Amino acid sequence: MDATTAIGIFATLVVAMLLTIVWQIRSHLRRRRFLRAFDFAGLLDRRLAKRRPELDAAARGRVLEGLRMWFEVCQEAGRRHVSMPSQVVDDAWHEFILFTRNYQVFCNRALGRFLHHVPAEAMQTPTQAGKGLRRTWRISCQRARINPRAPSALPLLFALDEELGIADGFRYQLDCLAAGGSGRGGQCASHIGCGGGCSSGGSDSGCGGDSGCGGGCGGD
Repeated sequence: MDATTAIGIFATLVVAMLLTIVWQIRSHLRRRRFLRAFDFAGLLDRRLAKRRPELDAAARGRVLEGLRMWFEVCQEAGRRHVSMPSQVVDDAWHEFILFTRNYQVFCNRALGRFLHHVPAEAMQTPTQAGKGLRRTWRISCQRARINPRAPSALPLLFALDEELGIADGFRYQLDCLAAGGSGRGGQCASHIGCGGGCSSGGSDSGCGGDSGCGGGCGGD
């Protein structure tokens, strides 16, 4: 192979790589725009009202805002596992899945793949739910501009069950010394983010071990 041919091949490979990167960026932007504009209320508000009759229209709007944020977390995570931290948002996700065709089209356009609903008891290892929740925590905090290791507030997905008084919801606290919340959970938020004395070591989150966190189902 002469030098001219080698240069030509190299240039072709570089162009192909650049085109691939441009395509990936444009695809990502299209998915983000689609998700931001998607009308969750038009599809799910009535179903959510039947499932959660205790919620008024404003509260259901907050839940659907949380559902949008959940899918934003899934977008950011790509194919890495994430866990759902909110029972009421999980309810809305369940209702969405029942619209099977709509959900499949949504997943393809928003995520580029089908997002399966994985119950906590079906996860592959005992620590998978904890790792998935820590990833959800980090991404949610980053999007809300909250320090995940020293949070000054809870991101929406972690605050919503308490905010709306969901009886069977999950509870997360900023203050590790505060009294435990009612319902499931009562987890210390800084422990999820690995601040405030939780264990260290572990390649994925910068902290290790299972946090023992609350949280319901996961997405894969």
